[in-house]
Amino acid sequence: MATKMSMADLQLVDYEGEDTQKVAVLDEPYKMSIQNAKIPAPADNEVRVKIKWVGICGSDLEAYRGTRAPEFVSIPARLGHEVSGIIDMVGENVVGVKVGDKVTCRYVWGAFAEYIVCKPFNVKVLPPDFPMLEISPIEVLPGIIHAAELGKIDQTKNVLIMGQGVSGLIMTQVVSQFSPKNLAVTDLSPRKLELGKKYGATHTYLLPDKDAATMDYAGKDFPDGFDVVIPCLLEGDGVIDAMECAAMCGKIVMYGCIGVCRKPIDFFKAHRKRLEYYLTEPRRDIDMRRFFEEGVQMVMDGMVNTSEMITHKFPLEQIDEAFALRNNSPEGTIHIVIDCERK
Repeated sequence: MATKMSMADLQLVDYEGEDTQKVAVLDEPYKMSIQNAKIPAPADNEVRVKIKWVGICGSDLEAYRGTRAPEFVSIPARLGHEVSGIIDMVGENVVGVKVGDKVTCRYVWGAFAEYIVCKPFNVKVLPPDFPMLEISPIEVLPGIIHAAELGKIDQTKNVLIMGQGVSGLIMTQVVSQFSPKNLAVTDLSPRKLELGKKYGATHTYLLPDKDAATMDYAGKDFPDGFDVVIPCLLEGDGVIDAMECAAMCGKIVMYGCIGVCRKPIDFFKAHRKRLEYYLTEPRRDIDMRRFFEEGVQMVMDGMVNTSEMITHKFPLEQIDEAFALRNNSPEGTIHIVIDCERK
């Protein structure tokens, strides 16, 4: 998994040559630059990935804003982990994966660059004809599939997904295939709610702002709350709203709300409502690989659409502009990807 990075980990150099690559560096909150770094060579048990596309994830945005907990990232830092690329070098002890394989990655960091190295465990090979642009959102699928399983969703459950960003829209597509009794989704964007309905939501609720109380809008249809609530939001305060939305003995599956919680949490309310809380990152490596395989297969089988949500593409050299757009997204902005291929 991603670990804290120090300045020494950046491997920056003050020259440009055949042995260097362009990388994006978060210099300070809200400021990114393009610098030169050594092109890494894989160790005996590693592969090197030549990167094409990398999506800007919510966790990248939290680091960009300076609100990620310091045990995950320190500044300066290299961000990026939603990778679409091709293996261009393998270590001598690597078997199975090979040069030329089209891959996505998981548990990598610093991928806003031309190259990264990682273990074969961190890559998932895709079919040669799989569109490169549609690969990077696949990275979120293991956690999403795990979230749906943790919720024990079936035809008896009313489910609420809070937020219809990239992860929320993919969550809607996956959860709808667990056949819930009703599937409600919320967002601030009419366009995202339109896609959510297309992907299987039975109820959509347009909220006026991120501080709106969801039950003020969904309560008329679900006065007793929801059996399963899945927050797909950045803001930590979303967990408080999730508690309000959960039915007695309901489950809250914490896919999102990775940001700082600025409001007090009434834990007695959670106790009184007999709520269950779950975290969605698979605990065992073997489970992550299984969910990874299932997620890729769902995309290949046409059960999950990863292309419609890609709305903006930027070259690596314009990553500061891309992050600024992601930080203040106008209506219609969903997923922003960075083209890292050397020109």
